[in-house]
Amino acid sequence: MLEYRIDRRSGVATYLQIVQQTKQALRLGLLEPGDQLPTAREVVQATAINPNTVLKAYRELEREGLVEARRGLGTFVRTSLGNAPADSPLRDELADWARRARTAGMERDDVSALFASVLDRLVKGDDA
Repeated sequence: MLEYRIDRRSGVATYLQIVQQTKQALRLGLLEPGDQLPTAREVVQATAINPNTVLKAYRELEREGLVEARRGLGTFVRTSLGNAPADSPLRDELADWARRARTAGMERDDVSALFASVLDRLVKGDDA
């Protein structure tokens, strides 16, 4: 089952962190159509956040058509996102690259910024 990690220092609203982590799990194939999300009570117990925050995140995911609430049963995944399975060989290559970057002294934000800039250039059609 999906476990949310809330970073109170990130500057990102808590409900958005839940939305983003759910979408990431959908992209990686960790959540599939029919899977049930943790109940609001389970998320509150694990993260010590307000239940309304969890419900707000789930409503946002429902508004986007990714999940559906079933009265009395819970919230269930309706569709998947992307095609980047967690066991992809590309994941291993990226993990190796990230380890080399960390060994070279780069911090998490540096690695993220470098990856984002390379990805942005590729999406625009420029050579990386």
